[in-house]
Amino acid sequence: MKPVTDKAMHESILGFDVWAGGLSSCLDDIVTGLHPQRPAPSCRWLACINPHSYVQAKRSEKFARALRAADWLIPDGVGIVLASRHQGGTIRDRVTGSDIFLGLMPKLNQHASRVFFLGSSQDTLDAIRARVALDFPSVQIAGMYSPPYTESFSQEETDTMITMVNASRPDVLWVGLTSPKQDLWLHENHQRLQVGFAAGIGAVFDFYANTVRRSAPIFQRLGLEWLPRLLREPRRLWRRMLVSAPLFMWDVLMTSQKLHSRGKP
Repeated sequence: MKPVTDKAMHESILGFDVWAGGLSSCLDDIVTGLHPQRPAPSCRWLACINPHSYVQAKRSEKFARALRAADWLIPDGVGIVLASRHQGGTIRDRVTGSDIFLGLMPKLNQHASRVFFLGSSQDTLDAIRARVALDFPSVQIAGMYSPPYTESFSQEETDTMITMVNASRPDVLWVGLTSPKQDLWLHENHQRLQVGFAAGIGAVFDFYANTVRRSAPIFQRLGLEWLPRLLREPRRLWRRMLVSAPLFMWDVLMTSQKLHSRGKP
């Protein structure tokens, strides 16, 4: 179930329907869909796309289907912004998982909303609980759960997580299982979740808990947030920065060239 928004709020980037309405409109759209009725008819959910997730999706049709099915697919990467500009689109700024989390939580605080955190380690969840109590004292933490560290969850493990979430009656579910795992899980299970909104926000759990340092704001504004992270964790991040990004831009250029050629008389 796609959100009820104008098609102008979305832009096709290499076959993916990416949110083009900016952060403020995205937050408004999410809040509009949060209703107090229980049970929720179907959970609307958000995923992030960047050059690395695009390359992963090229190699996994299952992951590609998940990204295409998200109600909001936000441009979480400067490469997406550059691709939009190259094709004459309207996306001018990144909208990151952190932007969604830090933008939505104050709104939830105003309404004493209930949230559930699913993912990461128990230590990270404990740190999140302590910080939320300070930053957003009216937000009620309906529950937290650190699932087993495994490549994929068994049906029993999935059922346990869904039962815990639904029993706690949250308005919002924050999922930090890393991509593509979190996106696949939400795609497969969102219809079973009695939650108004869910988002796969991965590293935001660590950023907010201060277990992983986010790049300085100046790097974020310049679209170079990846650079300090690459220098800190080269073995883990070199592939997504130095392989996925060039492959993504190559596809952007080749697609643009093909469209230009077809347009010639």
